[in-house]
Amino acid sequence: MTPRLPRRLPAEWEPQAALLLAWPHESTDWASSLNAIEPVYVNLVAATAAVQPVWLLCQDSAHIKHVDQLLQTAAVDSANVRCIAIPYNDTWIRDYGPLAVANGQDWRWLDFQFDGWGGKFAAELDNQVNRQLAATGFFDSNKVDSLKVTLEGGSIDTDGAGSLLTTDCCLLGASRNAGMKRADWEQLFAEQFGCDRILWLEAGYLSGDDTDGHVDTLARFCSIDTIAYAGAGSDKSDPNHAELSRMAEQIRGLRQRNGKPYQLIELPSAGALQSADGDWLPASYANFIIINKRVLIPQYAVPADVEALQQLQSAFPDREIIGIDARAMLAQGGALHCATMQLAKEALI
Repeated sequence: MTPRLPRRLPAEWEPQAALLLAWPHESTDWASSLNAIEPVYVNLVAATAAVQPVWLLCQDSAHIKHVDQLLQTAAVDSANVRCIAIPYNDTWIRDYGPLAVANGQDWRWLDFQFDGWGGKFAAELDNQVNRQLAATGFFDSNKVDSLKVTLEGGSIDTDGAGSLLTTDCCLLGASRNAGMKRADWEQLFAEQFGCDRILWLEAGYLSGDDTDGHVDTLARFCSIDTIAYAGAGSDKSDPNHAELSRMAEQIRGLRQRNGKPYQLIELPSAGALQSADGDWLPASYANFIIINKRVLIPQYAVPADVEALQQLQSAFPDREIIGIDARAMLAQGGALHCATMQLAKEALI
């Protein structure tokens, strides 16, 4: 067995100091739908601030005042909300936010490159956010490691004990880090995250997904021995059915470090959802967020919403499961997990 390495990427269910978000504004792709998306962010912040701090990136001081007013009107616990003026291109901070890694008794903040999912969207401001947070004192700048590799937070998921889930279609695609092979990624994950077991999903994709197959829309660790995954559903005409069926077969073959099968939770399919223009939308209940004492799960106003809540409650019996209407988020191709990044508690002590 490979010796365990001193670095450790914590699991999402471990204690958090705060949840980091970037609020939509007029210079983002939300410009034409702010009236629809801002209530989603209000609900998301309210559900989180009730149990832990929230850090909100805002475009500037005027934007902070606007967001403050929205939260005050909704009676959100302001004591747990901290607004930070840093410019950014996009709100999907899961993919460019900092990754906290334990390094023995110390902690490091990893700042990977972000290029707008292979150059699909502008990202020059997003790619500076972590260094800006350090420069303004929110992180210790001496503990920030800026890496040359492009890696998005939504493309990986870990159990905090050396196992990591990811997908071939994203990391081995030609749109970023062309030429990197599995062995290259596995070496990087071992060196930077202390992960010595990489579980590669070779199947699984959602129509309309701009990320080229991020694992956080497909399969997630709920504990060291449990994985929840996006089910294919029974409708074979669903454009995702074939790929998700192939993925489910592979997931059933995954094994824990001790050789035993994982306990599996098949999340329901939300169905083949489309935008007003007829574009397929990548709706997935796997895009949930684990925070202190709670799990927040996207809802799409379809019958499967109730089953998804029940399924996740079985995975997290000691946490409150709260549904957040994510339809406005889905219109831009993401949901709750894509819009957030947890900050490990010990990393900010």
